[in-house]
Amino acid sequence: MNLHVSWNGKWFGHPHGSEMNFSFGELIAHAAKTRKLSAGTIIGSGTVSNAARAIGSACIAERRVIEMIDNGAASTRFMNFGDRVSMEARFQEDAPGPFGVIDQQVWRAGSDQRATRDK
Repeated sequence: MNLHVSWNGKWFGHPHGSEMNFSFGELIAHAAKTRKLSAGTIIGSGTVSNAARAIGSACIAERRVIEMIDNGAASTRFMNFGDRVSMEARFQEDAPGPFGVIDQQVWRAGSDQRATRDK
């Protein structure tokens, strides 16, 4: 399964799960053995990354560390208020995933950004 990640509508990475120690299916199966899972349950896997750096990243911190190793300094900034990140797990490159898209925007705590969130 591939993870497609975009940041402010631009490609950030599409790492695949083949190099993970435990597949997404194994993580879900283990979680289901130890607790009741219901519709809408979110299961985190940690960073999904691959040895091939051209695949991109699923985590800003990971991307910054790779830049520090390769270039001596990070060039990717951290997220700012108003930034949006979208993630989707897919079985095939051009097919929708089984879980849908997770799409989130960074808001300042206590702010009313309802008027700007869909821009």
